[in-house]
Amino acid sequence: MKLSEAKHSEKVVITKVLGHGSFRKRISEMGFIKGKEVTMIKNAPFNGPFEFKILDYNISLRESEANLIEVIPVKEFIKPENGNYEGVTDLKIDLVNQSERTKIINIALVGNPNSGKTTLFNYISGSKEKVGNYAGVTVDIKKATFKTKGYTFNFYDLPGTYSLTAYSKEEIFVRKFIYEQTPDIVINVLDATNLERNLFLTTQLIDMDLRIVVALNMYDELKRKKLQFNKKELAKLLGIPFIPTISSKGIGLEKLIDKVIDVFEGKEKISRHIHINYGKDLENAIEIVRQKIKENKPITDKISSRFLAIKILEKDQQVNDLLSHYSNYDEIQKSTKKEINKIEIIENEDSETIITNAKYSFITGALKETFKNPNQDKKTRSEKIDNILTHKYLGFPLFTAILFLMFYTTFTLGAYPMKWIDFGIAALGNFVSGIMPAGMLKDLFVNGIINGAGSVLVFLPNILILFLFISLLEGSGYMARAAFIMDKIMHRFGLHGRSFIPMIMGFGCNVPAILATRSMRNRGDRILTMLIIPFMSCSARLPVYILIISAFFDKYQALYLIGIYAVGIVFAFITAQILNKTIFKNKETPFVMELPTYRLPTLRNVLYHMWDKTQHYIKKIGTIILIGVVIVWTLEYFPRETKKTKDFQSKIENVRLDPNFNIDGKKSQVKNLNQQQESDRLMNSYIGRIGKIIEPVMRPLGFDWKMSIALIAGLPAKEIIISTMGVLYQVSDNETTVNLQSKLRSEMYEKGDKIGQKVFTTPAALAFLIFILIYFPCIGVVAAIKNESGSWKWAAFSVLYTTGLAWIAAFLVYNIGNLFI
Repeated sequence: MKLSEAKHSEKVVITKVLGHGSFRKRISEMGFIKGKEVTMIKNAPFNGPFEFKILDYNISLRESEANLIEVIPVKEFIKPENGNYEGVTDLKIDLVNQSERTKIINIALVGNPNSGKTTLFNYISGSKEKVGNYAGVTVDIKKATFKTKGYTFNFYDLPGTYSLTAYSKEEIFVRKFIYEQTPDIVINVLDATNLERNLFLTTQLIDMDLRIVVALNMYDELKRKKLQFNKKELAKLLGIPFIPTISSKGIGLEKLIDKVIDVFEGKEKISRHIHINYGKDLENAIEIVRQKIKENKPITDKISSRFLAIKILEKDQQVNDLLSHYSNYDEIQKSTKKEINKIEIIENEDSETIITNAKYSFITGALKETFKNPNQDKKTRSEKIDNILTHKYLGFPLFTAILFLMFYTTFTLGAYPMKWIDFGIAALGNFVSGIMPAGMLKDLFVNGIINGAGSVLVFLPNILILFLFISLLEGSGYMARAAFIMDKIMHRFGLHGRSFIPMIMGFGCNVPAILATRSMRNRGDRILTMLIIPFMSCSARLPVYILIISAFFDKYQALYLIGIYAVGIVFAFITAQILNKTIFKNKETPFVMELPTYRLPTLRNVLYHMWDKTQHYIKKIGTIILIGVVIVWTLEYFPRETKKTKDFQSKIENVRLDPNFNIDGKKSQVKNLNQQQESDRLMNSYIGRIGKIIEPVMRPLGFDWKMSIALIAGLPAKEIIISTMGVLYQVSDNETTVNLQSKLRSEMYEKGDKIGQKVFTTPAALAFLIFILIYFPCIGVVAAIKNESGSWKWAAFSVLYTTGLAWIAAFLVYNIGNLFI
């Protein structure tokens, strides 16, 4: 029967994996091979993907993928006694004491996603890289350098990868780094609770003849689950020292460094070079191809000839490209094809699957006597939690409730510290105003820098709360569940389920969300996801939303905020559907995703994540936003006089000399004339002139020239919209961000057919929110799309499409709103 036909909680055994290409390669490397036991867990909401348990971890597959795996009930399966376990072959190679040549140790951190690799990197190096409990967080190579115990350590945190097959960008990154940089030591980070799957990558590192130290991470969970593991015996077998670590708490990391030094100096007795024995037929094929590859030296000086032989027997295109420059490449190809045909006839399987099966047979045999799980048939804590959080009927309502809580808390809880900061900024403005003499410099500091930049700083608490929630969702492992729950909906709009993780990340910042698309296999899926991420309301837009919603909507403010975010998601789905049916026409790619164990995020990682974002936000205020504020203030401040300036000054002087007015009357009249003069000056300032030029284009949306200028100012960074409005609307020294809201509410048209009418009506405010939601991504996002897609074409498309769509959407909202409101 097919795997999709297995009943709830039923245990079955794989008899055959159908399909071909990347799906078969990935699924077999993740443990779906003949003879492995699989348990059906559940079906996702909306009849979405299935959740299965294999090799003590959970994974999701769509029905179409589960249909390609044939199984039988576990009671009908006759288990072979020893499988193909052939042990290892020792190589008589003495480990060189590298410390005689250098005191610098280059270390590559390699491990599966969710193994705690980046947490270990952060703790051991004092770095603050982002940590998330799902695949694809580390999408680039990160470096940290520190000195200890007489050595300089260069740590490289490589992307999380399940194997070294050229299947995804992560795998290509890792392979290329090892090829080109040849690290002195590889620290292979293993999840101690999931050794059978994690060791697949270890076998490939062994094939590369690398010097390895294993960080047996999450060792506390191994003990808590009462798993029995004889690490010394497995270490002796593999020739690799195993060091228990708990990276989230920093436990075992000093011993890990000591062991790295021992291996580097050639003093570690366990360390030795071995070859895994994959069986007589496969070993013969590997040796024949390997000898052909070794006839030339350029590549094999850096890359193990055995690894190259195994990969070329797996029909690895990347390795074929590497060897294509060899003078004897035709001979290598001829020998390889001959050996592939031979082993495929013997095993009645394709060569990739044969090698994968051999690796898992070795792993199973190696763990048979060294690893026991007495609780294998019991439900794990994560499965018990998932009984509720990914329930077929409760999963989606709970997911919606979590998002509602996130945005409601961001809006309501953030209001209190926002008021405190606002009060502090107003006090600072009054203080500076009191000690500085009147003039241009005072105006720059008070009305420009303090009020402008301060109007952005005031929203820092809201940003922190939002990133707190995102950090908790990432660190706990719930992000992967969100993709699992949403896959069916995503699939209907032509999106891959994995697209949902970058989309959720986009609520924090669009740039890392675009980088996270690297975890997607299909280029079309990747570019399509990049193009819809700008519709996710990043934290830079949040201050503008809060300002406008607080000013014009007295009730249901949290619902309005959630509604704006929801509208962005709807536009993303509609755009995906249009592009998928016109430009991309993507071939459906498999939805193969691990559902990691739930883990309570450590306070350290959460605070690191929040502090990193806080630094980024404050740095942005002190650089891009500050520069933008000064430019906007300069354009607003000059020229100081207009054609009517002398007339206003004459009228003010006449009022002061008029004996018919008392003192209070004179003050009132002078204040009114000063406001009229300032309004006239502002309209004729450089920024006013620019606004008047673009106002005709924006007038159909209900926007005046000030709103238009604010939108243009927001092109480098959306936060500048707030600071620009602060400069344009706050003309008094003691105005604060809260008072800006009353300024917006009372702003009137001073010319034209709408003279005396309010600028910010409810439809205009809604149209303004919609325009900000959709239009022109910030410069950083445009650059990220260009870099990740490899072409300015997609970056330009994103700019033109989003801005055009923003104009149309805002036009419809404003004009339809005027009919009903």
